[in-house]
Amino acid sequence: MAHQQHEELLQTLHECMASCNHCYDACLQEEDVKMMAQCIRLDRECSDMCAYLAQSITRGSPFVSELAHVCATMCEACGNECKNHDHDHCQKCADACFKCAEACKNIS
Repeated sequence: MAHQQHEELLQTLHECMASCNHCYDACLQEEDVKMMAQCIRLDRECSDMCAYLAQSITRGSPFVSELAHVCATMCEACGNECKNHDHDHCQKCADACFKCAEACKNIS
């Protein structure tokens, strides 16, 4: 199966997706939700892209490299936004996003 060579990336994508979803939900609970709007938006975008890339890998898509490039870009954007917020969930999300971006860049 094509996805077996990407097992580590699949795990990283899942961790990033889960972290973004947690951050998204936690941001909605913050006192100033308007201030968190861009973080919330990017959490959703990043989570969705990680999930889509994981699906593409497991079905052997011929576009995995291209999608991984886009995913890396989106993860970096989300990580950069999250690191601007002091909330623990944002900091953890930023770490997961940067780790995922690096993993996506290593796709051959």
